Amino acid sequence: MTSAPGTRSDRELLRSSGVLLLGGFLFTTVVTVLFHPGGNEDVHEDIFARYAASGAWEWVHFAQFVGVLAALGGLIVLHQVLRPRAPRLSAFAAGTTVATAAVWAALQAVDGVTLKQAVDAWVAADGPERAVRFGDAEVVRWTEWGLQSYFRVTLGVALLLFGATILTTRALAAWAGWVAVLAGLVSVAVGIDVAYSGLESGFQELAVPAFQLLMLVLAVGVLVSARREREPAVA
Repeated sequence: MTSAPGTRSDRELLRSSGVLLLGGFLFTTVVTVLFHPGGNEDVHEDIFARYAASGAWEWVHFAQFVGVLAALGGLIVLHQVLRPRAPRLSAFAAGTTVATAAVWAALQAVDGVTLKQAVDAWVAADGPERAVRFGDAEVVRWTEWGLQSYFRVTLGVALLLFGATILTTRALAAWAGWVAVLAGLVSVAVGIDVAYSGLESGFQELAVPAFQLLMLVLAVGVLVSARREREPAVA
């Protein structure tokens, strides 16, 4: 049973949270699928050549940056609904979300700007310099791995904390809390796998789509909760 706040303000906050979560998720997914070059992510000669040939690389990563920040903003708005019922737990969730945004900004700067410059320099180089430039690009790539790993872990911890807060406060349906917890566990597991396996592995092929589906369900769940809120009865 959900002990929902039932006020117009809470409904508006939940609606805003759901719109940001869903809109940010869908925008980022569409931009990535349609415009981000892909391939064998850990075969550097192949993927670096694809990145160097991309004329849309920089703006695609700026777009991804905005989309994910919008989704993280949805979690911050959700914190405003949960805060009156579990101020400390919700504050930890919001704080971890802010940390996730900071890691995401660093990740996009390395991936969207530094790596592009490195692979462009490698493609343009000749002779012995080409091998040096390739080594430079690999160092940038490995830095991206590290940031991607920590981004996934911090995002997972934030989702775990939000899930625990939802289950504790019952401000939303309990199933939404369990979805957030499961999404958090999957995200942490992916982050750990990236640290050891790079940006592609058999586990990630299954876990990343599962995480995306869970986030979609969570966003829809927040929107549904906003529609189901009722004004408190007037005596």
